[in-house]
Amino acid sequence: MFRIVSSPHTHSSNLTAHIMLWVIAMMLPALGVQLYYFGFGVLIQIMIAVVLAIIIEIGIAKLRKKTTAFYLADISGILTALILAMSIPPYAPYWIIVIGVISSLLLAKHSYGGLGQNLFNPAMVGYALLLVSFPVQMTSWLVPIDLLNEPPTFNDAISLIFSDVTSDGFSLHQLVNSVDGIAQATPLDSMKSSLAKFGFDRVMNTPIFDGLFATGWFQLNIAFLFGGLVLIYKRIIHWQIPASLLVAFFVLSGLTELFTEQAHLHFISHLFSGAMMFGAFFIATDPVSASITPKGKLIFGALVGILLYIIRYYGNYPDAIAFSVLLANICVPLIDHYTQPRIYGTKWDKR
Repeated sequence: MFRIVSSPHTHSSNLTAHIMLWVIAMMLPALGVQLYYFGFGVLIQIMIAVVLAIIIEIGIAKLRKKTTAFYLADISGILTALILAMSIPPYAPYWIIVIGVISSLLLAKHSYGGLGQNLFNPAMVGYALLLVSFPVQMTSWLVPIDLLNEPPTFNDAISLIFSDVTSDGFSLHQLVNSVDGIAQATPLDSMKSSLAKFGFDRVMNTPIFDGLFATGWFQLNIAFLFGGLVLIYKRIIHWQIPASLLVAFFVLSGLTELFTEQAHLHFISHLFSGAMMFGAFFIATDPVSASITPKGKLIFGALVGILLYIIRYYGNYPDAIAFSVLLANICVPLIDHYTQPRIYGTKWDKR
């Protein structure tokens, strides 16, 4: 007897690749913004990550005696590499992205059996492993390059990534030393570590902030928001997860703004800082590791938003997207079990 999955049945030989290509295409506006504000480093990280991902996918196909196209055709490995490369600091040492891609694809994807079998978001497994293991390298971000006296060229970017200094012998720390950016970190890191020490006004008056928003990071989040809305319009992703995630975070952070006197980054600023929009539209919506039922998507997104709020406001990791998504991934089987839609033509069992 053949095992037949229940109807409805649909078929498309290129459906997965089609979805992955749309997601990659909608990440390109954010990539352009990242290149404009943070230089060529991100492009080099992407090149390293994608080449390594292709090598790993080919190697796994050979080990499992599959055709090379078996793992390359769906483009999922390339998308994972791209997400990870755009998540890490653009001028992190080359071995950071190498370890991250290997961890994402081998540990979080292929050790479970490949695409569709993984329990956790592969890119976030790699990112979390890097953040816990190499916190200094993973929090060493360059301020927007238009604030630098000597912005790094493409050759400088290659030199920084592979030898930790520019072609003129300057380290990343020396490049940003003249900029009053509080720290060589993201605005969220700076706010987390500097509010108590320097006060809200001084931190917000640094060159990286323009009003409530951090230069570069605000524009990057707008680009991810635009790409995410296009994906929803094209029905590549569903609206429930990003909407419930952002609403849950907005409500909780707004209440904190109203009822506490403790210094925090403004809750509107939080929505356009760090990887908020990237996480809401491109990471939490991973079709394999996220919830698949309509109600489950709402619960899953809200859970990510709540965890994101708790970790950002009260934890030690200012961005928290990776840990929020991974913790919510653990709950997906339980969420899907209790939110299964009623089968058409049946009644609820009230027992």
